[in-house]
Amino acid sequence: MAQSMAYNQAAGLGGMLKKGHQSMEGQGACLRNVEACREISTITRTSLGPNGMNKLVVNHLGKIIVTSDCATIVKTLEVEHPAAKMLQLAAEAQDFECGDGTNLVVSFAGELLAQTEDLFRMGLHPSDVVSGFTKAGEKMLEDFLPPLCQLVSPMADGKSKDELVRVVKPVLAAKHLGSEDILAPLVAEACLGTMSSGGKASFSVDSVRVAKILGGDISQSHVVHGFVALRGLETTLTSAKDAKIVVFGCGIEASATEAKGTVLMKNADDLKNYNKSEEKKMEEIIKGIADSGVKVCVAGGTVSEMALHFIERYGMLCLKIGSKWELRRLCVATGATALVRLGAPTPDEMGYCDHVHQKEVGGRPVTIFSQSDGSKTGKLSTIVLRASTSSVLADLERAIDDGVHAAKTACKDGKLVPGAGATEMELSLNVRAFADTCPGLDQYAIRAFGKALEVVPRTLAENAGLDQAIVLAALGAAHTSGKTSAGVDIDQMGISDASGVRDDTGVLDLYTTKASALKLAIDSALTVLRVDQIIMSKRANSQ
Repeated sequence: MAQSMAYNQAAGLGGMLKKGHQSMEGQGACLRNVEACREISTITRTSLGPNGMNKLVVNHLGKIIVTSDCATIVKTLEVEHPAAKMLQLAAEAQDFECGDGTNLVVSFAGELLAQTEDLFRMGLHPSDVVSGFTKAGEKMLEDFLPPLCQLVSPMADGKSKDELVRVVKPVLAAKHLGSEDILAPLVAEACLGTMSSGGKASFSVDSVRVAKILGGDISQSHVVHGFVALRGLETTLTSAKDAKIVVFGCGIEASATEAKGTVLMKNADDLKNYNKSEEKKMEEIIKGIADSGVKVCVAGGTVSEMALHFIERYGMLCLKIGSKWELRRLCVATGATALVRLGAPTPDEMGYCDHVHQKEVGGRPVTIFSQSDGSKTGKLSTIVLRASTSSVLADLERAIDDGVHAAKTACKDGKLVPGAGATEMELSLNVRAFADTCPGLDQYAIRAFGKALEVVPRTLAENAGLDQAIVLAALGAAHTSGKTSAGVDIDQMGISDASGVRDDTGVLDLYTTKASALKLAIDSALTVLRVDQIIMSKRANSQ
């Protein structure tokens, strides 16, 4: 009895949970969550737009990453706070779905949560804020956003290079201002090269690859309709046209036996005869491959000296590719099947390429498998990317990846809305007008929601070095007077028509990308606001 009384049953949460746990509850927990989300939003917000700044992040392995891509930044930061992690997951979901708009997700969600601090001080309960934000979000996505698509003519069919350039250029400019005029036509050409000739425009994102070669300038980048291997050929022959290709998933060498055996050699003749039998068997294999009409052999492993000798003798090209992913892409580009056995391929297993040749790019030998425009063998395009440093190359690759995703989204749904903060400003005015029609406490949250939408034009103005108060006032006056497509003009340092109706300099955003980003931002903010208590167990590796 004394032993049971010694246990303090009224020790609260500390007595119930395992030693070393952490707990936050009540409004204090909610405010801490809001503060954490506001901090991560502040980090990424300065990277929004064409004049956004880069972040230099050193990860736990010591790798230096210089980028303005929000999804990459939040992923590399290794966010620990569970509430801020919600914003990171939302940004990653947006990156996976649309490729672009990740900074809008984090910035808008962070601004929404920052607005709640004043609402809490006014005495509103989190449930009132959640109710108001939910009502405002539904009204905005259903009634206010779709009509803005009528301000910009949608894409016709997605098979025009000019249309794709118009969609891709703003996406690339937001990541790498100054390179969009060079990269946008390359991305459009690469996407068009992988599209099927008939039916609706569509392509796979995996069909557009990037080959990064250090040195040179961005203007030296170009598109290859086919596959580019970043290594030279193993043979002295360096070119073949109308080539049949065999791809081996294994190495081209004498295979080791499963059982270990011992060969007893009594004299030199035994050794010579043993070597001859091995050579004879290898020659039979290579001769069989050559007799089937193959001109190019691709190995996924080691190519022995003996095999290379016979490949040279029978006038074939040989390439070694170590990565199984690259081997798979080559199979897609040529229509070949990766074989796991060493021997002559059947006609169905062979691939075909119009021209295989070795070329030197930036002092580095590369092997190019190029297909003609009318080839039906494989649909794969490679953008050969040139830049001065590896960090710039990596950032350009991320920008191209976003551009390719934008082109794919545009092929699915070609509806466009004005960019440069014009859409957000118009939505802000509409949501505030909607708040005036709502009785009760919800109207305060709805009005705060409308104010949070101003974060995009305000941030664009700040990042461009403009006076945000003057720009927002001029933008608000323009939209109130009926200029619904007026946005922030970073070139003329003011405001202008972002729809491009009067000229071709418009800044356009994809409707699908915008709607997805706003919805994910609202969902992540509401998830954080619904949390009133955080309980974290002791880390497994902590002392």
